[in-house]
Parts: sequence; structure tokens; C-alpha cells
Amino acid sequence: MTTVQPTQLINDRVKLPFHFDANKLFDEYMALQAADFEYYDVIQLRAPAHIVDESLPKPPPAADYADGSWTDWLDTNALMNSPYLNDIINSFKEITTVTLVRLLRLAPHSEVKEHTDPTLGLEIERSVIRLTIPIVKNDDVTFYLNDTPVEMEPGECWYLRLTDKHRVINAGNIERVNLTIDMIPNDNLRQLIEDSFVK
Repeated sequence: MTTVQPTQLINDRVKLPFHFDANKLFDEYMALQAADFEYYDVIQLRAPAHIVDESLPKPPPAADYADGSWTDWLDTNALMNSPYLNDIINSFKEITTVTLVRLLRLAPHSEVKEHTDPTLGLEIERSVIRLTIPIVKNDDVTFYLNDTPVEMEPGECWYLRLTDKHRVINAGNIERVNLTIDMIPNDNLRQLIEDSFVK
């Protein structure tokens, strides 16, 4: 006799109830006139203050760098000159503390090897979480989380439990670009993510 096991919800990914204008995101990305690159490239939009403004002193060494409290954070010129991207980041600043913000570029016919990010999970105490908003993709880009593809489209906003194993394959002919936003998960943000899992 066959026993049917109840389906279990695996809370390693969730599309959040935010949707951004994919065309505006793309236009502002193109306006940055990003340089050519061979494999993987990062465009900083918000970073530690002393990196953005080199006249500022470096912060002292910290016992724990995971939650972003070891430094002040500043927006870069690239972000301040991108009104729509700036509005998006400011909307999250109204919810919680935003730390690192980047555009992550993966070249055509390239991959990010399987790895984990031990401090990027909602379940980790004194950590940040990362939200991902795709900007440029093609049908041959696959993001695997726990060996299962995550179907993300430009303009969508996703929480992924990156403490789990993940990898990215871009088998297409154009680059893949994601906007990633790191932030401290306060109670309101935790509740939003947990409520979205249920849906």
C-alpha cells in the first residue's frame, strides 16, 4: 500500500509583494555605461562609508562583521545619479537599515560555482538578509537554490535563503544583471517575509 506524504513547504525562497518597473531598471543600468568585463563584475551602489569617501577614517576592527553595524554606509555617485534605483533603495531604508547595495553582473556563458553565504539568512542571529531584483536576464540563465531552479523575472523582488547551497549558470548570449540589497531584518521585515511564504 502506498502512503502519500503531505507536501512540505521549503522556506528557502519567496517572491515578495514588491514589483518594480523592469524597463526603468534596465534604462538606468544602461545609463551607467558599465565597462566591459570577462566573467563577473560588481557595481557598488551603497558601500562602507570609507570606501565611498576615502577622506573618512577606516572603522576599527570588529569582532563580528555580519550585521553591518561595524561601519557607516554611504550611497555612491552611481546610485545618486540613478533616480529610480535611488527611490527603490530609499523605500527599503524606510523599512529598516540598508547596508550593501550592488549590481551583480555575470557574463554570457559563465557560471557562479556552488557555494553558501553563511551570514545571509533570516534564521541567522546578528546578520543581514539579501533581496534580489533581476534587471537583465535571458531564457538560458538559471539560478539554482538547493539544486532547484528559482524562476525570477526582471522587476520581481525575491528573498532567497543564501545560507543554503546555490549556484548560477548563464548559458545565454547576453549578460545577467541583478540588483542586490542587503539589510538588517527587523520585526516588520521578518513578518513580511514569513507572511509571503504562507501565500
